[in-house]
Amino acid sequence: MDRNILRACREDPRRTSTDIQLSVTSSNEPVPLRRTIKRRLQVAGLHGRRPVKKPLVSLKNRKARVEWAKQHLSWGLVSELITSGATNRSSICSVLMVFNGFDVLLAPDMLLSIYQCPTVKHGGGSVMVWGCFSDPSMGQLKRIVGTMDRYVYEDILENTMRPWARANLSRPWVFQQDNYPKHTSGHVANWFRRRRVDLLEWPSQSPDLNPIEHMWEELENRLKGVRASNANQKFAQLEAAWKSIPMTVVQTLLDSMPGCY
Repeated sequence: MDRNILRACREDPRRTSTDIQLSVTSSNEPVPLRRTIKRRLQVAGLHGRRPVKKPLVSLKNRKARVEWAKQHLSWGLVSELITSGATNRSSICSVLMVFNGFDVLLAPDMLLSIYQCPTVKHGGGSVMVWGCFSDPSMGQLKRIVGTMDRYVYEDILENTMRPWARANLSRPWVFQQDNYPKHTSGHVANWFRRRRVDLLEWPSQSPDLNPIEHMWEELENRLKGVRASNANQKFAQLEAAWKSIPMTVVQTLLDSMPGCY
């Protein structure tokens, strides 16, 4: 019975004690209590842990990400890169537990998909902002009111990103964006052609490769515990926190990129 309990848990770490109870019970054996199952798992070094949250990536895009990383192993354009993005993320992960042994917790296997909770992005949030940064300076934090379609995005590129890039960067520079349909639409692609902006080829479903995701986390940490009574006040807080981020944070993120890729 002990072996069956451990086998059931290791086959699927997301199984609850009730699931294991059902899977190991047979007609000619007594039904183990749930607390007995939990105790047996703990004795074997298997403890409940919350899964690591990682972006949901399809098999096709996993292969594309690996290929992209191989192509950029010796990439040397980090200092001329403008990385951009918008804060609009949400997790589909409910509070669940996976059973991990101590040997797994101390090893890279923790990042295997079986120990992860996939997350996705969707619309929502009281305040949506767009931002960018590069080696010389932080770009302007732009508030987005309503839905950001291709026309709103073109306006951001033309009246926010481009003036900042021309004032702070020397040619040539490369612009990085994700593959949202509004970013890759023919309307926006035509703007990039007209303005002769070089785009960084970017694999789909790769927010974790974008250093601006860490910048959003930095922004969130700076506002932890700070409350706002309305959307205008919230944006004012976001903007002030964005301007207070030192360039040492930007440089650390950019310096980490070659090692990550």
